[in-house]
Amino acid sequence: MLAADYPFLDILWTMFIIFLWIMWFWLLIAIFADVFRRRDIGGGMKTLWLIFVIVLPFLGVFIYLIANNDGMTERSQKDVAAQQAATDEYIRSVAGGGGAAAEIERAKGLLDSGAITQAEFDAIKAKALGS
Repeated sequence: MLAADYPFLDILWTMFIIFLWIMWFWLLIAIFADVFRRRDIGGGMKTLWLIFVIVLPFLGVFIYLIANNDGMTERSQKDVAAQQAATDEYIRSVAGGGGAAAEIERAKGLLDSGAITQAEFDAIKAKALGS
């Protein structure tokens, strides 16, 4: 019943308007996030930018994008690089490292300290070498 009263072009127009609203809110969130993560301006300047964006939304957003485009890009790239470095470090920490040589070296240290016997060392060495 409702579908008959709501033509297809009205559906497309509604979808377009919803898409624009989603883009607008994404843009506002991105600008607010950038203002708060900036370290090159103080709290007063951050407050002024936020007031400007809230009071005159379109003008404030477009002026912020024009004035701070390069800074936004650099901050975003630094955040991505830091996240990638943290991820790489985490992967290295849980993956162990060095392969067979490192495992044999650890086993040799245990053998030298007397924590394992020669037979256990040989078993670890054979397992590490895959034989």
